[in-house]
Amino acid sequence: MTALMLVSATAKADIQLEIVTSGSQQYPIAIVPFKNEIGMQQPITPVVGSDLTNSGLFKVIGAGDVAPLPYSSGEINYAALQAKGAQTALVGQIVPDAGQVVVRFWLVDLATKQELIAFEKRGNPAQTRRLAHQIADMIYAKLTGKNGSFASRIAYVLKTPGRHQLQVADSDGYGAQTVLASRQPIMSPKWSPDGSKLAYVSFENEKPVVYVHELATGKRWQAANFKGSNSAPGWSPDGRQLAVVLTKDYGSQIYLVNVDGSNPRRLTQTGEINTEPSFTPDGRNIIFTSDRGGSPQIYRMSVSGGDVVRLTNSGPYNASAKLSPDGRSMTYITRSNGYRVAIMDLASRQSMVLTDTNADDSPSFAPNSQMILYETDVGRRGQLAIVSADGRVKQRLKAQGGEVRQPAWGPMLR
Repeated sequence: MTALMLVSATAKADIQLEIVTSGSQQYPIAIVPFKNEIGMQQPITPVVGSDLTNSGLFKVIGAGDVAPLPYSSGEINYAALQAKGAQTALVGQIVPDAGQVVVRFWLVDLATKQELIAFEKRGNPAQTRRLAHQIADMIYAKLTGKNGSFASRIAYVLKTPGRHQLQVADSDGYGAQTVLASRQPIMSPKWSPDGSKLAYVSFENEKPVVYVHELATGKRWQAANFKGSNSAPGWSPDGRQLAVVLTKDYGSQIYLVNVDGSNPRRLTQTGEINTEPSFTPDGRNIIFTSDRGGSPQIYRMSVSGGDVVRLTNSGPYNASAKLSPDGRSMTYITRSNGYRVAIMDLASRQSMVLTDTNADDSPSFAPNSQMILYETDVGRRGQLAIVSADGRVKQRLKAQGGEVRQPAWGPMLR
């Protein structure tokens, strides 16, 4: 009898993010503690500072010793913050109001004294951590010209002796929650486009079956439970269909099914192994791995199953491809002195190996297309790691216990 349970409480197995290498250019920013945040269950500025530091692109300068502390742009001592080496400063205040909080903050250019951001938002005091991630995203976008991804979540499988847990956490590893726990393996979690559901493979019925799981309600159902193996789900951009791999006919073939499991339609017709399907952002094509050319390589086909094009031509093994949300790049695993994360610019077809580890798997883009989450082995234990799309910034997410595998980066929270 499979031990299966749904758990809504926060799990103890949070994962901790640490920087391995940083970007060559960093933006120096002074962060002043917000007025009234001391004593809050979740102060805002420590989260903002941690997000920006962990991106590898910011040098965060603590400014809690500036006297008097500024809580608005009009109170800033520009010379004092510039003397600390800062180019910009974040100041703000939190005002309790009828059981809620009003958060006001300013991002200011210290040289020009120009307000780069002036923002106010009302919210629930219990959601200040999410608001902090959103503030960090706004700062990241203003100073780098690219969207941030701090206000997003990740999913992964935590494996301990005799137990597998499907967990979700903030992008920094905080607040891990167990969605599903089982004695049997759980694999291949994939986020729905709106972030409200996960599709995954569970072996709880003594065979691989694809499930769809609503995170808010805990409701779940079988989306693919056909004869043989059911695996490797991938969501269509509109959230209405899944690409899945079934063995009910010859070999491993890719099918489309509706999210409720109805109307299966076979797409691939050749090759012994066709697997790891994922949709392009426009929904017109599917990227997949196939051995039809004699070794595992990455191909693209239309959602009708035709117009197959081989995308990888270098090396004996290329697999596990995912397209970036902006559609410009493809990350995948290539065999090059081990199995490593690579990226391909789809316009030029130029590729680059991003990692120096040798047992990588399951790469997944951040929603801003700038970072890639993947699993790797460190000391023969599964860990999660992150690498920037240019390979310069590397991060590691360490679990408090067990092995962590099969990661997937979700969309932005709204």
